[in-house]
Amino acid sequence: MTDLTGKTALITGSARGIGKAIALRYAQLGANIVINYSSNAANADQALKEVLARGGQAIAVQADISKPAEVDRLFTQAKEQFGSIDIVVANAGLELLGAPIADLTDEQIDRMVNVNARGALLTLQRAAKHTADHGRIMYIASTAIAGPVAGAGLYTATKAKAPGRYFAEVLAREAAERGITVNTIQPGPIDEAGVFIDSIPSDSPFRGIQAAGRIANRIGTPKDVADAAEYLASDLAAWASGTTIAVTGGLPQ
Repeated sequence: MTDLTGKTALITGSARGIGKAIALRYAQLGANIVINYSSNAANADQALKEVLARGGQAIAVQADISKPAEVDRLFTQAKEQFGSIDIVVANAGLELLGAPIADLTDEQIDRMVNVNARGALLTLQRAAKHTADHGRIMYIASTAIAGPVAGAGLYTATKAKAPGRYFAEVLAREAAERGITVNTIQPGPIDEAGVFIDSIPSDSPFRGIQAAGRIANRIGTPKDVADAAEYLASDLAAWASGTTIAVTGGLPQ
C-alpha cells in the first residue's frame, strides 16, 4: 500500500469532484492536505471535515488560480503550515457545454481561458518552484480534446494539449535533475464531477451515450481518477515522467 506519511499534497479545485477524491485518497495514505477552492466555502469546509476524519492534517485555502498573487499566496500558506510541498495536483478547471462558438460571450471566453489555461500554467509554474526534490506534479487534463464536439468548443480549446498537457511534458524534462516527476491524468467523462454535478441530471440520456462502449458500460468516477493519482504519487511511479495516463474506460483519448 502507498505510504504518504509526512508528505504534503496541494490539490487545486479540491472542494468537490475529482480534486476532493484525490485529497481524500492522499489523506487516507497519510499525507497532509492543502484543499484549494475558488468561492464555495461550504464545499471546502465539508471536504476539510472529511479529510480530517481520515486522521490527517489539513487546511483549506481560498484562491482563484487565474490570479498570480492568489496562486503565490496558496503555495506560501501551504509551506508556512507544513514546511514543504511534496505533491501538487493542478486539477482546478471549469466546464462549459451547450455553448455554440457564435453565441459565446466575452465574459465566458475570459473566464474559461483564465482558469483552464492560464490557471493551469500558473499552478504548474509555481509547482516547479516550490515542490520539494523527488516530489510529484500532476496535471488533470480531459478527453474532450479527442475530437470536435458541437457546443464544447471553448472548453475543449482551453483543455487541449497546449498549453496544460504540453507544459507538463516540458516541465518533466526541466524538473528531472531534481528527481521530480511530472505527469498528466486524462479522464474521460466522470460522474459526480464537473457538468455531471452542475447541469446533467441523473436520468439524462447523455450519460448512457457517454457510457456506451466503456468498461462495464459506465462512465468514470472520481475514485477511478484517484487510483491513477495514487499510483503517480507512489514509489512505483518514480521512473514515470512526462507521460499521460488515460482514465477513460477503454475508449480512445
